[in-house]
Parts: sequence; structure tokens; C-alpha cells
Amino acid sequence: MAELAALEDPKSREVNERHGDDHGVNLGKLRAVAKRLKIQQDLARELWATDDTAAKLLALLICRPKAFDRDELDGMLRAARTPKVHDWLVNYVVKKGPHAEELRQAWFADPDPVVASAGWALTSERVVRKPEGLDLPGLLDIIEAQMKAAPDRLQWAMNTCLAQIGIEHPAYRDRAIGIGERLEVLKDYPTPPNCTSPFAPAWINEMVRRQDAG
Repeated sequence: MAELAALEDPKSREVNERHGDDHGVNLGKLRAVAKRLKIQQDLARELWATDDTAAKLLALLICRPKAFDRDELDGMLRAARTPKVHDWLVNYVVKKGPHAEELRQAWFADPDPVVASAGWALTSERVVRKPEGLDLPGLLDIIEAQMKAAPDRLQWAMNTCLAQIGIEHPAYRDRAIGIGERLEVLKDYPTPPNCTSPFAPAWINEMVRRQDAG
């Protein structure tokens, strides 16, 4: 904890706080600490229990994803107060463990929109990697009906799912683009030069163009 405190940087904190995160540790330096520590499940649990954001992020880098049971992961997600902790937990731990599909189904329709956003993130992963058994038209129906009014993080996760359906599944591409054009979600999102816009029609068209060029 003392080492993490010593890595505190006001500029990093300022940037992180703009994204809803409450820590001031440069993530490159945090990853260097994790690389030195290697996998230490017991230490990861202790760091998570501090409820300090930088410590939680470090915990997620040095934990063993398959060592957590389903209920533990559910509790951890609900305790993940900040976007970065939430994202790393889903991407670095839940996706790599044996409970991803069960938690995807449980979180998908959760009344808490932040929890539901994790369910949508896991659904996007399946759209890309293992779409068999998913009701893609049904997902598009939900997105069309609910994405426009969804809270920010849930809206972002739904939009990602919309884009991935359009990119990965040509049979639904026109419908996905049409939904994006009608709803105009993230249409005006500030996008740096040489980055792909998160606006679904632009995102889909750019990724398909790259696939065709490749």
C-alpha cells in the first residue's frame, strides 16, 4: 500500500477522475508492479479487501481468475465502484474463469444498470467468439427499444454489442447499421484523429472495410 501511495501522481489522478476513477497511479507503473509480484492469489484477496481503487486494480492483475467462485465474483462486481475496476474485473477475471456464461445470464437483466452493463459486455464477447445459441435478432430488438434511454455505462455496453453484431454477422449488418443511424447514440462522441468512432454505423463500416482490405 505504501508503494502504491508513492506512485500517486496528480496528473494521473486528474486524467483518471475525468473518467470516473478515483486513483492517481499511472497504469503502466501499476502493471510493472504486478509483473514483479507475479500471480499471488492470497495477496490479491488482501489488496481487494482494502477497498482502495489502485490496490483493487493491482489485485486484478495478480489474481488467479479460476480461483474465484461464482458468488464471490458477483459480490466483487457489485463492489467495483469505479469504471476501471469494473472493466478489468470483467475482462481480466470473469471472462477467463469458468463462471462467465452463468454470470452473463445473471447480470444481463439485472435491475442495476452497472451490473447489467457487465452482462452486455460478456454478451458482446460471445457475439464475437461463440455466437452459437445467442438470439441475435432478440438482442437487436432489446437494443433498439432500450439503448437510447439507457444510463451511460449500460448504453456504452449495448452499443458495443450492436457494433459487434454488425461487424461479425453480415446477415444482421444492415439492421445493426439502421438501428445505429436511427438512435444516433454516440454520434457526436469526441474521437481523436486516427481512432475509430464508437458511433455504431461508423464503427461497423470501418471494421468491415479493414476486414475487406486485409
